[in-house]
Amino acid sequence: MDKNDLMSIIERILFPSVKINKTLLTQKLQNKTILITGGSFGIGEQLCHQLSEIDCHLILVARTTEKLQQIQQELLNKPATIYIFSANLSDEFQLDQLIIYLQNYSIDIVINNAGKSICRPIMKSLDRYHDFQRTMQLNYFAPVKLCLALIPQLQKNKGHFINIAAVNVLLAPTAYWAAYQASKAAFDQWLRCAQAELLINDIKVSTAYLPLVKTRMIEPTAVYRHAPTMSRQQAADHICQLMIDQKEYYKLWWALLGQLSSVLFATPWLKLMQLYLKKKKS
Repeated sequence: MDKNDLMSIIERILFPSVKINKTLLTQKLQNKTILITGGSFGIGEQLCHQLSEIDCHLILVARTTEKLQQIQQELLNKPATIYIFSANLSDEFQLDQLIIYLQNYSIDIVINNAGKSICRPIMKSLDRYHDFQRTMQLNYFAPVKLCLALIPQLQKNKGHFINIAAVNVLLAPTAYWAAYQASKAAFDQWLRCAQAELLINDIKVSTAYLPLVKTRMIEPTAVYRHAPTMSRQQAADHICQLMIDQKEYYKLWWALLGQLSSVLFATPWLKLMQLYLKKKKS
C-alpha cells in the first residue's frame, strides 16, 4: 500500500461522505433565492455548480469579477439563474453596496462562506496588527452586518442562515492561528447567541463545522499540504444536506471527542505545543 492509498483510507474514515437525495434538495430549493458569499472559488464554486442543476436563483458574491463572470458563463444553460456581484466584503463601502443591491431580491437562504485565513506566529505579527483587523472584518464584522441587514427578508420568507465555520473553533486553541481562530470563533459565538431570537422569528440557523477542505485557502500553509483533507465535493454535499434537513449543525463524528479532550487535556496540550515550538525554534 503506497502513501496515497493510505491517505485515502484515512480521509474516508475521518470525513465520511453523505449521499444527497436530489429530489428532496430540488423540492427544498425550487424557485428559492440563495446568496453564497465567497462564491468564486473552493467550496462556494463547488456549491454553485451543484445547485445550478435546480431551478433556483443563485447570487454569487466574491472579489474576483473575472472568475464570477466565468462561472456565470459556464452555467448559462443550467436551470438555475446566476446573478453575480463583485465585492470585497472586508471593505465597509463595498459591503454596504452589496446590502443595497440585495434589497432588489427576496433572499430565502444565506450561505456565509467567505473567509480569510492567516497562519502566523505572534512574534512575527508584532508590526502586523492589520492581520487581526482584516480577519475580524471579513470573518466576523461582515457576516454580522450582512445578517442584520437580511433578517427582515429572511423572516418574511421563513428563511435559513447557514454559516460555514471551522471545526477548530470547537477545539483547543492552536499556536500560529490566533487571528483566524479568534475571528471564526467570534462569529460562531455571535450566531449561537442570536440563534434563539432568530428561530422564534421563523429563521432557521445551521452551522457547518468543517475540517480542512482541499481548497486554495490551505495552500500557503506548508504543513497542510500533506494533511488529511475533505474534498470540496464532500463539503458542498454536507451543506446541501443542511439545506434539506435544516439541522442545527453538521459536525464530524469525532468532533465531540475532540471537544472533550480539549477540556480534559487543556494543560497537557499547552505544554505539548510549547515543546513543539521550542523544538522548531532550536
